[in-house]
Amino acid sequence: MTVNLPDVVLWSIPAFVLLSVVEMVSYRIHPDEDSAGYETKDAATSVTMGLGSLVFDTLWKIPIVAIYAAVYELTPLEVPVLWWTLLLMLLAQDFCYYWSHRGHHVIRILWACHVVHHSSRKFNLTTALRQPWTSLTVWPFYLPLIALGVHPAALAFLSSVNLVYQFWIHTERIGKLHPAFEFVFNTPSHHRVHHASQGGYLDRNFGGILIVWDRLFGSFVPETESCEFGLTKNIETYNPLRVATHEYAAIGRDLRAARSWSERAGRVLRGPGWQPAGEAEATAVHAAGPAAGPETEAAAGTPAGKAGVPAAAETP
Repeated sequence: MTVNLPDVVLWSIPAFVLLSVVEMVSYRIHPDEDSAGYETKDAATSVTMGLGSLVFDTLWKIPIVAIYAAVYELTPLEVPVLWWTLLLMLLAQDFCYYWSHRGHHVIRILWACHVVHHSSRKFNLTTALRQPWTSLTVWPFYLPLIALGVHPAALAFLSSVNLVYQFWIHTERIGKLHPAFEFVFNTPSHHRVHHASQGGYLDRNFGGILIVWDRLFGSFVPETESCEFGLTKNIETYNPLRVATHEYAAIGRDLRAARSWSERAGRVLRGPGWQPAGEAEATAVHAAGPAAGPETEAAAGTPAGKAGVPAAAETP
């Protein structure tokens, strides 16, 4: 079956640029002290990361397309590409995106890829462009769709549609929308929560187009207070190479310092904030201090009290 569908991302680039400029101008005309707003270096880093991702994604597509094509040839199933099947396939792709996104928050080696997108302390339309250069970790989550007969070209089109949809939800300029829309779809309000670094907001609202997956699987939290964006321990750099690789470097340091193979496995496959039992207890005692009173000790023992943990360190 031959499938010819447009590259939605490339066609959308002029709109991305135009809307980003409009948002920048809006902050110039009507500054908002309660908003993270724009910073030139931060926006430039986000754009650079986005351009770099286009280059690296082209390289990663070579082995991924080969795997998808092999599985598609082997499966006896075939989903025809019609307007109504595309809608059903988009629903299935969004479901897989939810689990891919959630997995990239709770497994550290996957988080090392996705942390790039959360590394900005701003939240504006250019933040949507801050994409990783190591997206090779995403493909296994969509393999079931290929096995069910979804053509690889159709999957690429659907993934592009999902990505383009998520561009407009990276803004503080849009408040809450109609409750019915907020109940079903991912919105700027829901996505602000996802990018926030407060304890109650960590690892929430993973949906791409739909927020109903979060409601179904217990990871939804509504926006009830102003969001502080970024990581709980920010990387303080605008260097694109460091932004792209800093968590991989941190994993490497932890692996070199690990004392056992079980610890090495935990440093790679557990959550971003995971520590061996003894080290975690020592950290809690250190946080409490030698003269800590009951209130301090209680605070140090809570998961939300872990300092230096990335904004997606806790299991949703």
